[in-house]
Amino acid sequence: MAAELVRGQNHPLSRIRIEIRISAGVPVVAGATLADESGRVRGADRVVHPGAPSLPGLEVSRQAAAEHRIAVDLDAMPEAVHRLSVLIALPATAGGPPSFGAVAAPRASVTGLDGTEIAAYTLVGLDAESAVVALEVYRRQGAWKVRAVGQGYADGLTALLTDQGVPRAAELARGIEEAVAHGMARSIPVRTTDTDRSRRTAASVAGPDLPDVGAGSPYDPQASGADSSRPAPFDGVNGTQPPPGGRSPVADDPGGTTQSATPSTGGAVDYTHPGRRGAPRPAAPEAPVPADGPAPPVAGDAVGWSMDERLYNQVWGMFEDLARSTAAYRSAVDFAESRLERELDQALSDPRSRLGSVGGAAREAARARQEELVEQARAVLDRDVAQLTAESEVVEPALPPAYARWDNPVWHGYRVPTEPPMAVRLGDLHLPESTSLRIPLLVRLPLERGLWIDSGSLDGSGPDPGELRHLAVQTAVALAARLLAVHPAGEFGVQVIDPAGSGASALAPLTGTGGLTAPPARGAAGVAGTLGRLTERVDLVQMAVRGGAPDALPPGLDTSRQLLIVHDFPHGFDDRGVNQLRYLADEGPGVGVHLLLVADREDAAAYGPLLDPLWRSLMRLTPAPDDHLADPWVGHAWTYEPCLAPTGSQVLQQVLTQVASARTKGM
Repeated sequence: MAAELVRGQNHPLSRIRIEIRISAGVPVVAGATLADESGRVRGADRVVHPGAPSLPGLEVSRQAAAEHRIAVDLDAMPEAVHRLSVLIALPATAGGPPSFGAVAAPRASVTGLDGTEIAAYTLVGLDAESAVVALEVYRRQGAWKVRAVGQGYADGLTALLTDQGVPRAAELARGIEEAVAHGMARSIPVRTTDTDRSRRTAASVAGPDLPDVGAGSPYDPQASGADSSRPAPFDGVNGTQPPPGGRSPVADDPGGTTQSATPSTGGAVDYTHPGRRGAPRPAAPEAPVPADGPAPPVAGDAVGWSMDERLYNQVWGMFEDLARSTAAYRSAVDFAESRLERELDQALSDPRSRLGSVGGAAREAARARQEELVEQARAVLDRDVAQLTAESEVVEPALPPAYARWDNPVWHGYRVPTEPPMAVRLGDLHLPESTSLRIPLLVRLPLERGLWIDSGSLDGSGPDPGELRHLAVQTAVALAARLLAVHPAGEFGVQVIDPAGSGASALAPLTGTGGLTAPPARGAAGVAGTLGRLTERVDLVQMAVRGGAPDALPPGLDTSRQLLIVHDFPHGFDDRGVNQLRYLADEGPGVGVHLLLVADREDAAAYGPLLDPLWRSLMRLTPAPDDHLADPWVGHAWTYEPCLAPTGSQVLQQVLTQVASARTKGM
């Protein structure tokens, strides 16, 4: 049974040679792009379009048509290729429709060479867009998948190609339009009959048993929570490498056009050279489907120059996959609920079926259909979650210290590194549909913005205020210890402002092991002194860098990166201190001074809107689970949990002791 995809949903491909079929009510241009491992298309020679219709493993039509068949041979693509994006656009012709909102929703489907449909996606919800990325076929852990994209562009091909990183995109878009205009001028319309089953449109093949594809259905991109006005974010894991030059394995067309406006009625693509088609040869067999399912996951199965970079990209790929799978599930559930309400309203609106056994049977049938849809959607989500869970179970033990939980055995063999990592783990994320699957929250180093551990109450739930404040300081200590542990000795320091000394017990792992650069600053004088020294350091480094004389810094100035932990803000701060703190939050990260604020925003309410820019500039984290972080793809609210050392564990003290010892030896 073919999979009917919603925007963002993916589906595995069990075949190597496939066709991607496009059905539209008006002539459209079909093409495809091949991106490199960073997800960008590096040149016009990596775009397949009517003016350049073939690349190894891929061939498109030379002209605009209402129906397209794109021949794809995944086995013929270079190993470096990871993603193929299929695009459609309206040709710029006089009298033609200006946007997809003025025509019937296009439909994209993936089929085998025998015409068997594998997956399909109806591009509903388009309005002012005149160019759309319909599908993408991408490689994940050695297997190929297809994903429904549906990202539209109101500014046409130029905007689409620019978004994919094609250099001189406007020039390429003009070339495509010229090639399409030339093809339309020499094309001959072909009459077709309704008996050609392979050319039926989405509306004619849907049938009465398929769900509605209008607004509110799971095929509506708005139902998934995605913003159709913004470009889909780049997936660093599933980026593609464009193929080198060469001939396409698909058949050449001696007549000058790769495909006619009317595709053939089915059958396998003939890959034989035109001059040799008279000789009989056996049909190419389909790639066998593994009997035991997909290949087992492997740690580091992503692009990257180092193992750390590959693991980082793999974790972000898992993050995106879970976000999109959950979006598809929620969209399907919403559609099932809306269809149930519609069917119940219809049953109640008819007086003949409102009462009695007929009305009861109609209501029961509607509820049964709703439950069936939800169960099907849940089965798909469970399948995806099971696959991601298996991948997580392989990836977690392989993570380096910068990415690992504190209970990971990698800390037992910890050694002070000689190079800083590319990223660090701030905590874990999960969604309510899959609470057991935790995705590491990894952020790149050096930190581009400060951090704020919110010690205020979490919507009236969670620990009591006193315990929450203690947990907030523990969270800050765990983050500081991790940052110290993953940097080389002497290249990262931690300073603490604790005006009232109320965080002394929670700060013990830092103070008791010598992990701090200096004892915690207390009282108004300590606050003013620490802020004054760090502000002066930021000023001096900025002047040296801007003046082109980084070696002209005063002797003895500590140029290592610094993390300033401020506890119990704004206690102990005067107006000058508040302004200095804002200055450090804005200017510090660029010159190696980072802020970690432990505070309850309500305590600073007296400052009013004066501190609003400060709170907005910091990344908010919580000491207890709270769903306040959103992903960049579909905007889910993810529950964040900090990474704390297990109760009773001495791992923080052991690691910080090694850091302090290495720093002392390096002096």
